[in-house]
Amino acid sequence: MKGVKVVGFGHYCPDNIVSNKDLESIVETTDEWIVKRTGISERRISSGEGTVELAYKAALSALKNSNCDKDDIDLIVVATTSPDKIMPSTACSVQGLLGCNNAAAFDISAACSGFVYSLIVASSLIRGTDKKLALVIGSEVLSRIIDWSDRSTCVLFGDGAGAAVIEISNDEEGIISTCFSSDGSLGEKSLVAGELELNTPFAKDKKLEKRYIEMKGAEVYKFAVSIIPQIVNELLEKSNEDIKNIKYIVPHQANSRIIDDAARRLKVDKDKFYINLDKYGNTSSASIPVALSEMFEKGLIKRGDKIILAAFGGGLTWAGTLIKF
Repeated sequence: MKGVKVVGFGHYCPDNIVSNKDLESIVETTDEWIVKRTGISERRISSGEGTVELAYKAALSALKNSNCDKDDIDLIVVATTSPDKIMPSTACSVQGLLGCNNAAAFDISAACSGFVYSLIVASSLIRGTDKKLALVIGSEVLSRIIDWSDRSTCVLFGDGAGAAVIEISNDEEGIISTCFSSDGSLGEKSLVAGELELNTPFAKDKKLEKRYIEMKGAEVYKFAVSIIPQIVNELLEKSNEDIKNIKYIVPHQANSRIIDDAARRLKVDKDKFYINLDKYGNTSSASIPVALSEMFEKGLIKRGDKIILAAFGGGLTWAGTLIKF
């Protein structure tokens, strides 16, 4: 069976850094309150760049780090819940900017699980079609769907994009096992955003209820702390692997308390989890690829290392992969 391996990563985040101290002048909060409850110290907030531009710049970084030519890319999949437009898709816009004339391109919406969903879908298409080299991107400008007067949500999120290049492989390295699923019965009860107004001559109710991110923190926390161990254990079982052989677990960067609890439930040291949410906050689908790109820049991942990606988010959705580099 043909395999799929990751060739390289890249990321791009806006230059504009918004610290917790900066937020103290916007909402009733403090740096101490935010750090204690979330682990976040600052986040990047766009001052003009859109989701397409962030994705494009992350893609350029990934192509450079992978030593791949844009003309060889024949598939682009973008995960986002904050697109610049309903259409064209973010992926098609990125394809146009890159000039990848041979590539099919489409978006996936799976909230914070989106990048891992996209990685799984892209790898399946590489295995099962004539596509050989794919660009997988997670890109978000969440600041446009945040209520900046709501201190329970505006302190959590940030903007950014991360990308990976994957290709067909006959080696033992690459994506070893995957899992992904959803529970739509809990979606509306936990995390919603971006409701579109039905503004037609025939609409009975034109009231717009949920334009901005609304989150029931307790429900999301309860879901997250149980789903991360579930993802990890399912991947280990499918791969006949021991957690001792996993170099890193790269979780969706949502909240440090969630990661603390997940580590306790898995009975592993927190150091096994790579964490960068203190710098970026929750960047939804961008969080995992940004983290992976950083890890490679720092030389934390070496050939032969095995890592687990564990994502969860609105929908509710969750997804994971075990990758050997």
